[in-house]
Amino acid sequence: MRDEKESVLKTYLSRIRAFSSNARLYLLSEAIYGTATGVFQLLFNFYVLSLGYNEAVLGNMVAARSMTSLLVALPMGFLTDRIGRRNSIIISIVGFSSSVALMLLFPSSPMFIGMNVVQGIAQALAGVAMGPFLMENSEETERTYLFSLSSGLRMTAISIGQWVGGYLPTWFAFRLAVSAMDTKAYSLSLWTVTLSGFLAVLPMLFVASRMTNAAHRSVFAPLSFIRKNPGKFEKLILPNLITSVGAGLIMPFMNVFFRTVHNQSDTSIGTIFAWGSLAMGLGLVIAPALAERFGKIRVVVATQGLSIPFLVLLGFSPWMGIVLVAYYARTMLMNMSSPIYSTYVMEQVDPESRGMLASLSSMAWNFGWALSPTISGYLQVRYGFGPPFMLTILLYSIAIAMYYIWFWKPKEKPVKAESSIA
Repeated sequence: MRDEKESVLKTYLSRIRAFSSNARLYLLSEAIYGTATGVFQLLFNFYVLSLGYNEAVLGNMVAARSMTSLLVALPMGFLTDRIGRRNSIIISIVGFSSSVALMLLFPSSPMFIGMNVVQGIAQALAGVAMGPFLMENSEETERTYLFSLSSGLRMTAISIGQWVGGYLPTWFAFRLAVSAMDTKAYSLSLWTVTLSGFLAVLPMLFVASRMTNAAHRSVFAPLSFIRKNPGKFEKLILPNLITSVGAGLIMPFMNVFFRTVHNQSDTSIGTIFAWGSLAMGLGLVIAPALAERFGKIRVVVATQGLSIPFLVLLGFSPWMGIVLVAYYARTMLMNMSSPIYSTYVMEQVDPESRGMLASLSSMAWNFGWALSPTISGYLQVRYGFGPPFMLTILLYSIAIAMYYIWFWKPKEKPVKAESSIA
């Protein structure tokens, strides 16, 4: 047993050592940007509520961001082919950081909606660029590890941001002699998001970049792949679409859930989120070794299936201790499969089609997040969190059934990867 553990660790470390310099710089940028994202995720909803808006407004803002990402995802896929993955990621980070600054400088409903549109564009650009970037800057042996470590590092950074973010309002409130729930305390705390975001651009500036072959390929190449492989894109994308609809019902509101249902303070919620992101990060680190041993799809189905009972406990248990255990377990299990499935999806198509597939996957994910938050906000105002949780459980179960029926079979031979620099 000890020799087996040492062998697994040795393999893991050898895969990490194989990462390219571009991949390492990207991971550094991801760590900085993830910290900023953690602060934003924890505090921005509270900032908006402190201005007198309600949960329905929060839902509309998330919907505006996600609807924009949905509408622009396909053209963003073609754009990343033209300007390069590295430039796309840089533009995305700058766009997000600038939008936060403008919402803090000019807080109003129109500005919030407008800047969420900007964030939607930035989100789409990064979303369609990341998968192809990691594919093009890795080889088959370490690819799953790079996808998973990227997600794991991001979640760990987010957890640090959420933990720090839980204390920032109190820290600024003490110096301003105001309440920790005062708009000024939240505003100053959120300025750290903008500053950290711009700092995250620096490592990406050192990523070696040249125009990929994709820039010279026909825009009709993905259509040719779809014609030759009828139904393949649909099966790869549809489970993600169903999952996104379920996720959009509850995930944007978890901080509100802990405050209103379980009466937790900002500091406590920040700590809960931080440990939750660490649990997710741990799962993402473990995931590639499991996928290498048992197969990607088997890990996806098993981990997401096991998360369902914990989701039930999270939504309906009256005891905070059980809720916390369920939150951490569900977060780790449901999310550890995400980079594994992303790797699997990218391996199933030729290099010419990856940009379009990434765009369509992004559209599918953002469709759910564009549709669901508005519905969830409406349901919460009138009926509480019960109905959104029940709908999420149902939709997650349907998506898991799709993974099982369509992909639980002998490993398909992936399309040969093309290694290049983006």
